[in-house]
Amino acid sequence: MKNLYVGNLSHSTTEAELRAVFQAHGEVEKVNIVTDRETGRARGFAFVEMTNSGEAEKAVAALNGTELGGRTLKINEAKPKTDRPRSGGGAYGGGRGGHGPDDYRGQARQPREPRW
Repeated sequence: MKNLYVGNLSHSTTEAELRAVFQAHGEVEKVNIVTDRETGRARGFAFVEMTNSGEAEKAVAALNGTELGGRTLKINEAKPKTDRPRSGGGAYGGGRGGHGPDDYRGQARQPREPRW
């Protein structure tokens, strides 16, 4: 069993279309087009699970760089989340985030001088 990452998909690509493309190279166990949680719209990539590792490698060799729905597909073996390098950033950025030695949370606020 081998899990393949399929990137640069058209947002209109269906599971049936993707399954048909990969079944030409071997047996497909599962197709999962990743969608946005909030909008339900396809995010432009999918995972295809193939039963036979040899067939999966042939599918990658045959299909990587080909066109589907007017887009050039990027296909490779999917890496488990733990194997991918973590990049900084994200929703909160990569800095200290106010949790360092100068963090005064929990301390009483000092009154300020009037500005005038």
